[in-house]
Amino acid sequence: MPEKLFVGPQVRALRLEQGLNLEACAARLHISVSYLSQIESNQRPVTARVLVALVEQFGAGAAGLEANEGQRLVLDLREAIAETDSPHSHVGLPEVRQVAIQAPSLARRFLDLHRANQRLTERLNLTEAAVALDEETAASSLLPYEEVREFFHDKDNYIDTLDRAAEALAAELDDAGQGAHLEGVVQARLGVTVARTASGDVMRSYDRVARRLTVNGSLPLETQAFQIAYHLVAAELSEIIEAEVRKARFRTVEAADLCRIGLGNYAASALIMPYQAFADAARGLRHDVEALALRFGASLEQVCHRLSTLQRPGRAGLPVYFIRLDAAGNITKRHSATRLRFARFGGSCPLWNVHEAAGAPDRFLVQVAEMPDGARYLSVARSVLKPSGSYLTPARRYVLGFGCEISQAHELVYAEGLDLKGPAARIGISCRICERNDCAQRAFPPVDRRLTVPTDERRTVPFRLG
Repeated sequence: MPEKLFVGPQVRALRLEQGLNLEACAARLHISVSYLSQIESNQRPVTARVLVALVEQFGAGAAGLEANEGQRLVLDLREAIAETDSPHSHVGLPEVRQVAIQAPSLARRFLDLHRANQRLTERLNLTEAAVALDEETAASSLLPYEEVREFFHDKDNYIDTLDRAAEALAAELDDAGQGAHLEGVVQARLGVTVARTASGDVMRSYDRVARRLTVNGSLPLETQAFQIAYHLVAAELSEIIEAEVRKARFRTVEAADLCRIGLGNYAASALIMPYQAFADAARGLRHDVEALALRFGASLEQVCHRLSTLQRPGRAGLPVYFIRLDAAGNITKRHSATRLRFARFGGSCPLWNVHEAAGAPDRFLVQVAEMPDGARYLSVARSVLKPSGSYLTPARRYVLGFGCEISQAHELVYAEGLDLKGPAARIGISCRICERNDCAQRAFPPVDRRLTVPTDERRTVPFRLG
C-alpha cells in the first residue's frame, strides 16, 4: 500500500505565497473548502489528483511536496531528543511525528537550538581541555564546519546555478574540460602556468605574483586534474560562488570561507562530470562507478559524490545515498537522496557493510540491508587508499558507501546475481533510535522504549526492551 502523503504546511505555504484565501485556492484546485482546510491541517492526505493539481497550479513551487522531508524531520527530532531525553521525561515516536506534521517550523527551530547547544557544549569542552595549552587552541570550535554541513544538507547537495554554469563552461571547453587538457585551459584563459611538486601535504598552491599554480605530483592523476579544475572554476565562476555565499548569511567568516571551498569543489566536479552527460552515462553504465571513473577521468570518490548530486528539477537521476567514513568510523561526508538518513548526533549501525569494508581493502562489498521500518536498500561499500607520496607520511584510507532503495536496485550493476527479495542484513540508523529488540550488537537502549534488567540470566545485551 503506498504511503499516505501529509503535506499540510507545504500546501498552506504555497497558498499564502500566491496571496490566496481558502475559497480561491480551493476553486483553483477544484476541491471543496472543507477538504482544503483538512489537507492544510494534516487531517487528510493529498490524493494523486490533488497533487497533480497543485503542481499544475503552483508550478515549480510544488517540488517541495515530498513525504521524505517529513520523514527526515521526524528522524532528526528523534536523534536530537535522544541526546536530551531522560527517564523522567520521555517523548514517544507518535508524539514526535505529531510535532513534525503539525508544527514543522517549530520542530526546525528546536533542532536549531539543539545544534546550538551542542556547539556550545563542544566549545566549553574544548576550552576546558585547552586551559593548560594556549588561547588559540581554546578558541577553536567545530561551529564553522557544522554550519557549512547544514548549508549543503538544506540544499539537498545540489546547487542549481553553479551546476548549470559549470555545465555550460564544460560545453564551451569541450574535451579540454577533462584531465591533462585542463593545464592548457588555465594557461590560455587565465594566463596561469601549472607546475608540479614532489610530495608533501599541500595539494594545491597558487603564487599570485608569478601566476603559477603548483599541484602535488604525488597525487593520483585524477586528483591533480580536480585541483586544476578547482582553480579554473574558482576564477571563472567566482561571481556565482560569491552570490551563493552571500545568500547563505553565515554567522562566521570561517564558515563562509569553508563554504567557498565547498562550492569550488562542487563546481570542479560539475565541470569534470557535466550534469546531463554524466547522468546519461550513469544510466547507460548502470551506475558502475569504476566505468564512470574511467569515462570522465575522475576518482571513485568523485564519482560517488557526483551521483549524490543529481537532483536537477525535471532531470533528477537515480536517488542514491553517499557516505564517506574514516578509519575511526567518523562520517566525513554524507548525503542521501533516498529515504535513508544517517545518524547526525551519534554513531552508525555496526552491522552496516561500510564498517566491514574497512577490513576488505580495494574490493566492493554489496549488501541487501533492511531498516526497522521494512525499507530495503542495496548498499555498496568500498575502501579506498589515498597515498601520501612519502614513507614518512601515513597514507589516508577511507570507506565509500553508496546505494539506493531495493525497488530501483536493478539500475545498479552491483545487483547482478543477487536475490533482492531474499534475506537481508537487519540494520538501523543508530542504537539510540533503533527499534529492534533482538540485536546482539546493540550498544545503547532506544530512547522511546522501556527496558527491564533480568537478574537471573545474562544475555549478550544485558537488558530487555518492553
